[in-house]
Amino acid sequence: MMVYTYSEARQKLAQLLDEVLEEGEVRIKRKDGQEFVVKPVSKKASPLDVPGIDLGISATEIIQFIQEGRRYSE
Repeated sequence: MMVYTYSEARQKLAQLLDEVLEEGEVRIKRKDGQEFVVKPVSKKASPLDVPGIDLGISATEIIQFIQEGRRYSE
């Protein structure tokens, strides 16, 4: 894991953030010896958030399919 000084971190922030994405975390060390860890924040996504599928049919066709299905189930 890479350790940056505070000054380096300020000067190379874009590079530091790229490295965080690749490595998972980076440390920043102050002159007084304190160390900090920079990590990416994990996104909280819904399990229902799934990509759509393009079937190449219109909304009108979908409605017709639903109506036909309802007729058969009566």
